[in-house]
Amino acid sequence: MTVGDPNSQKLRAGAIGDRRTSYDSFVISTLSPHLGAEVTGIDLSEPLSEDQYRDVHQVFADWGVVVFRDQILDREAHKAFGRNFGELHIHPMNHSHDSDAEILIVKTTAKSPYTAGDGWHSDVTCDEIPPLGSALYITETPECGGGDTLYANMGLAYDLLSPTMQAFLEGLTAVHDGAIPYVGNYNSTPPEGGYPRNEHPVITVHPITGRKILNVNSGFTSHIRGLRKWESEALLSSLYNFIATTPKLHCRVRWEPNTLTLWDNRCTQHHAVWDYYPHSRYGERVSIVSPQRPVGVS
Repeated sequence: MTVGDPNSQKLRAGAIGDRRTSYDSFVISTLSPHLGAEVTGIDLSEPLSEDQYRDVHQVFADWGVVVFRDQILDREAHKAFGRNFGELHIHPMNHSHDSDAEILIVKTTAKSPYTAGDGWHSDVTCDEIPPLGSALYITETPECGGGDTLYANMGLAYDLLSPTMQAFLEGLTAVHDGAIPYVGNYNSTPPEGGYPRNEHPVITVHPITGRKILNVNSGFTSHIRGLRKWESEALLSSLYNFIATTPKLHCRVRWEPNTLTLWDNRCTQHHAVWDYYPHSRYGERVSIVSPQRPVGVS
């Protein structure tokens, strides 16, 4: 279906700040006053109607993390939903896989040496153009509970910094290196030429909302350019600790089988909590290519 560019839509005022809580084609319940909404009344296995397309883009812009429960999706339906937001991203670790390159398998068992995403991060910020967002579809959850994902609002994180710190960070650039998680943590074999390594502004501007975003994460950010090593490490450590230990920034998604969660990778971080050993969790993720590189403050 061809419809207007959602990037041209203006956010409409709602009951909580500038975030809507009422939509024409479905009902939501919010996970927190500033981040996260659970949608009911929509079947993602079917193509979106024009009204649904408009409302899904709006709730994504309004709430950043959007949960859809009781969805029965095959891979093609999962990918079709992701394509409502743009071209699908190929994950750097899929270079050696024979399966569908647009699907990232997220599987943890008792034999897993690690679980993907067990630490605060944004997805694949080592890319020159990191993904716009991701949609994770979980079909198996730990039988004894656990396995939630925490999300953090990086626009609110910026807002909570002092004006002095905000001004200082706005002039900085950070290096994001894929070898940190993919080789250092996951012990994967890199492709020829290695995993991506790129620089992005420490403070970015969200292309839809215009909000300033704190854009460093413990998963990929190696250092801040132009600072001495000890200065960079001290600053990044402080920011990571602030993100991880400030519950005001967070919402929590409790997974059930056949739940799909869509998040805005440009303004959130997430942490997949591995608290369910030796039980298993299985899901598949698609990510969406962003139309532009992260943009800093003018």
